[in-house]
Amino acid sequence: MNLILLGAPGAGKGSQAAPLKARLGVPHISTGDMLREARRSGTDLGRKAAEYMDSGRLVPDDVVVGLVEERLARPDASKGFILDGFPRTEAQADALMAMLERNGRTVDHVVQLDVPEDVLVARLSGRRSCPKCGRPYHVEFTPPKNDNLCDVCGVELVWREDDRPESVRQRLRTYEEQTAPLISYFRNKGLLRPLDGQGSVDVVLDRVRAVLGG
Repeated sequence: MNLILLGAPGAGKGSQAAPLKARLGVPHISTGDMLREARRSGTDLGRKAAEYMDSGRLVPDDVVVGLVEERLARPDASKGFILDGFPRTEAQADALMAMLERNGRTVDHVVQLDVPEDVLVARLSGRRSCPKCGRPYHVEFTPPKNDNLCDVCGVELVWREDDRPESVRQRLRTYEEQTAPLISYFRNKGLLRPLDGQGSVDVVLDRVRAVLGG
């Protein structure tokens, strides 16, 4: 099965990808992870991506699509994939669909996790992390045992600037401007599977399984 997970920051794409990966037996391909791996790999495309990343510029669409194509050519993706974080724009979606067609493949489903903005802000702005070991926490869902101190290191947890409410709302505005049009794009192709992204991971997973046919 070839699957794309679509949703705003904090919608739960990563949380759903892990159990879906195990259930479907296909790799979870996160664009961020893929770019970091490409930088380490030293391939031509990897070096090209690293040049942009190191200078703080966005990696061009043709480079990202090329990296996705390389990743999908690996044996573990022969039975399918779960794409998370790509495509982000209609231009990227066009490039992805053309690349898949060249390789005799297509997208089976685009699962859109729909979560209200106030819930997304609460999810993201509640995140904290340990500056020493990197362990993540959430003030509501996974709080530390001792007030604002890491359970492992005992050091004070940090609240990243991009997780503060106004920063989160700006990220969501950017998503609406750049990525939300993909909803119409994939709906027009008959691929969109919208569902309620609120609830526990297991509850949302049941909804995902239902729209994928069990």
